[in-house]
Amino acid sequence: MASCPRSDPSHLACHPITMTASPSAHARFTSLGLALPAVGKPAGLYKPCLIVGPHAYLSGHLPLRADGTLIKGRVGDDLDADAGKAAARQVGLTILATLIDSLGSLDRVSHVVKLFGLVNAAPDFEKHPYVINGCSELFAEIWGDDRGVGARSACGAASLPAGVAVEIEAIFALA
Repeated sequence: MASCPRSDPSHLACHPITMTASPSAHARFTSLGLALPAVGKPAGLYKPCLIVGPHAYLSGHLPLRADGTLIKGRVGDDLDADAGKAAARQVGLTILATLIDSLGSLDRVSHVVKLFGLVNAAPDFEKHPYVINGCSELFAEIWGDDRGVGARSACGAASLPAGVAVEIEAIFALA
């Protein structure tokens, strides 16, 4: 690929910018028709969402379904990798419920900065990043590949609270 120096005004020809109106993050979320779980109360001494300056820090969230039940099990034993990925997507929905409750709209989020995912995994399970992709892919659907994909860690854990399959915490930049 040829280099396009920024000092050359024709550099935009190398990387054209198209100005198309795209739906807002909240509108994209609404169009997906996803069911959010109720926003839960903290089970300990912490805040589910803490806004400090231009960032929202979300404590670890669990895979809470819209009916109030949790997705439980050990990935690699009780659940396969695809079921673990579905659990991570459900955690993403739980995070979205907290964001909407705290911010009023997903449009207040300018970028996903960081996700930290824990997988309740069998000792020989090795697909932790694949599982956490369930949440990452959901956020990419909402905010797009540029703003919806941030830095990320995916780790295995010997156990998680209430025996859940996945726990994820997140940091978002605010608009």
